[in-house]
Amino acid sequence: MRNKNKDTHKDSKANIHDEEHKKWNRRSFIQALGLVGGGTMMLGSTPLTASRPSPLAVALSQSESDRILVLIRLKGGNDGLNTIIPIYDYDVYANLRPSLKHDLSNITNLSSDFGIPTFMNSLEPLWGNGAMKVVHGVGYNDGSLSHFSGSDIWASTDGNDVERTGWLGRYFEDLYPDYTVNPPAIPAAVQIGSVGNLIFDGLDNNYAFSVANPQQLENIANNGTLYNVTDLPECTYGNHLGFLRSTTNTTFNYAGVISEAYMSVENSVSYPDTDISRQLANVARMIKGDLGTKVYMVSLGGFDTHANQKDKHQELLTNLSNAVKLFFDDLATSGHDQDTLAMTFSEFGRRPDENGSQGTDHGAAAPLLLFGPGLQGNGFIGNHPSLTTLNNDGNLIYDIDFREIYATIMQEWLCINPVIVNQALLGQDYNRLDIGFNCNSLSVDDYNLSNSFTHLVLYDNNKTLIKIKNPNTQHTVVKLYDIIGREVATLKNEMLFAGDHTIDVKKESQTRLSTGQYIYRISVGDQHYSRSMILR
Repeated sequence: MRNKNKDTHKDSKANIHDEEHKKWNRRSFIQALGLVGGGTMMLGSTPLTASRPSPLAVALSQSESDRILVLIRLKGGNDGLNTIIPIYDYDVYANLRPSLKHDLSNITNLSSDFGIPTFMNSLEPLWGNGAMKVVHGVGYNDGSLSHFSGSDIWASTDGNDVERTGWLGRYFEDLYPDYTVNPPAIPAAVQIGSVGNLIFDGLDNNYAFSVANPQQLENIANNGTLYNVTDLPECTYGNHLGFLRSTTNTTFNYAGVISEAYMSVENSVSYPDTDISRQLANVARMIKGDLGTKVYMVSLGGFDTHANQKDKHQELLTNLSNAVKLFFDDLATSGHDQDTLAMTFSEFGRRPDENGSQGTDHGAAAPLLLFGPGLQGNGFIGNHPSLTTLNNDGNLIYDIDFREIYATIMQEWLCINPVIVNQALLGQDYNRLDIGFNCNSLSVDDYNLSNSFTHLVLYDNNKTLIKIKNPNTQHTVVKLYDIIGREVATLKNEMLFAGDHTIDVKKESQTRLSTGQYIYRISVGDQHYSRSMILR
């Protein structure tokens, strides 16, 4: 005899399931919002995903002048030797690449030792203005020659390709564990293209979302309904339902703010109709619209040049160079270029010698390019790999571990506490490089010479001081936030005369503060400034 209670329970579950699917038919939902797996939105005709932010990023995102990192992924393994050409060893280079070499007449010198092909000349103004640097020979021990493993290792920082989370995903997850039920208003990272890359993945979640075009975002944000993600059945169905609800909640939460930022401004330059230009044009609008997001990633595919490399590589690098130059020109019209750093990366380089198909095969070390006025000068970092002393596979030997670059950018550009940086890099303490910036890059001399609004952190024995130079008498508000983004004190809220002002953080907070990392935010008129600091 059948168990009536059990059947009733099953019928009840079925009814709940049916009712939910009337509201939540996944196919209808995807068709309505344009979701393409995990939740990717279309912004300016390119797919875009948003990863969840950390509380530290939320606090920082409240300031429009905070630093921004733009990751430019070169998918397929970029040929470094034909990107940054070793003029100092040109004869060896030319012998290795009889059909692929760049002739000396087609090389623009960055220095007497290194140059770029002339079709990358769009980057020459960035170099000349001190807004471009080259990191030589970037790689890691026993580098993988697999596209999948190589990409995952660069994303996860695990050289054994076992870890299934990304370096930025771990950072966000550790600092903001309750995203599903308490998502913040502003995404800390936005990704365009390469939605399968795990760089922003945490242990349990992927936080992408999708809408067909920017104009639809505001409509969805205004008319959407937030759904409960805590009161769910403990079964597979409940897990799927929770995923669908949380993805939708994320879409509703982020759609409005992204649309508002995107639609509030226009691009100030004319971008060519190429994939990488469209992506960077979209990022420029979000940055100029003061979205508040701190990390963006764009992607350019096609670098797996095993055959007929010459024309294809030229097209890719030409498009990349033009897009990067226009991107910073665009940002410069609003002053956002000063706080934006762009970095290229690829899963590996190519072999030093060409193959029999007028292409190059999978290799190891390759240069990494950095762009932005915040670099405070052009130059080269590290040593270029030898073209004659190769590893056992006949590939270039790396000089700088890619995780050293990650660690330096996290700590010295994004101003993340070094302890947290090491945790995000799987507990490893990687060497920090002298790239040309630091978290408090403004020197005392720069502060003294400045005629504009300037702020600086100073440490005097057991005191932490904030120095402010006001060019005019104006109302000034200085607030203090802890590392998880909570406001802990108002240090100033008054009219400050033109000139120098010094704030003793402990004294002005009028509350008991623990030692550690904090963030201060200064508001003067409609301008906002912030910086990370250590309270002693």
